[in-house]
Amino acid sequence: MRSSTILLSALAAPLAVHAQDSTLSSSKRGLVYVQTNDASSDDSIWDSSTSDLTWYYNYKAEPTSTYTNHLQFVPMLWGAPSDNTSMDFYNTVKGLVDGGMNISYILTFNEPDGCTSGGSCVDAQTAAETWIREIEPLKKLGIKLGAPAVTGAPNGFNWLQNFFTQCAGQCSADFIPVHWYGNFEGLASHMGQVNGTYPNMTMWVTEFADSDVSLADSQAFYNQSTEYMDRLDYVTHYSYFGAFRSDVSNVGPNAAMLTQKGQLTDIGAWYLGQKATGNIPKGDAAQMTRFAGSIILVVAAGFYLIL
Repeated sequence: MRSSTILLSALAAPLAVHAQDSTLSSSKRGLVYVQTNDASSDDSIWDSSTSDLTWYYNYKAEPTSTYTNHLQFVPMLWGAPSDNTSMDFYNTVKGLVDGGMNISYILTFNEPDGCTSGGSCVDAQTAAETWIREIEPLKKLGIKLGAPAVTGAPNGFNWLQNFFTQCAGQCSADFIPVHWYGNFEGLASHMGQVNGTYPNMTMWVTEFADSDVSLADSQAFYNQSTEYMDRLDYVTHYSYFGAFRSDVSNVGPNAAMLTQKGQLTDIGAWYLGQKATGNIPKGDAAQMTRFAGSIILVVAAGFYLIL
């Protein structure tokens, strides 16, 4: 979910931008996998032995079938099941473990404080009850648990406080995910506030981009934010939101890691630890919106294609 809220802090001091041919690698980098019409031809770009990526999530409990070689899968419980006795997520994850898959981490409740643009819209009490029933038992399998991934808006902090209150000490999260859509100063300030509020948890930044800005600003944001996160010990994982083509990007074409033709942009190449390509992303009449873990393409002619 995008957020225009900017929290100012002394922790948000501007950093120098990398040279544009930066090939800095990082073991922290992962993939936010977004299913689109072009996924069949684009999947090999991310799941490659030459990629700098080490892990991925797809907003689901089960892995993407084509991603089996190089990336560690991180299951997510996107929202709360309607059946308050359900153990489906627990059983799915346990089944993956029993089948020999290396499941070291799980993510939970995608933007539960948001009810639009991909938010799972779950109240804190229901989330706590679901966690205690389905998530906490995964600790016994040696899996580290991610706290709910709230939005970057102030109500995200309120929701998390209510969640942990409802848990009454029965929700032992190991790390806290962060989402941010805005400039670097806002991202650094927000991360500082999250770390100050939950200092005993490490941090994953699982969605971040500077939405709907110029190409130069998108590249500057990418370079500043990744450099910043790479040198923070409390940030152990991050995943840039842009692994799709520019003509279906809901964060603006310049934030995308692929052009409309499926070529790596400079940001895409840098994220994989490669040299800049010089490929310029362009937009299109189609607009991509995330909803319930799916992608909806809204075409100018008025037709809707749900992927």
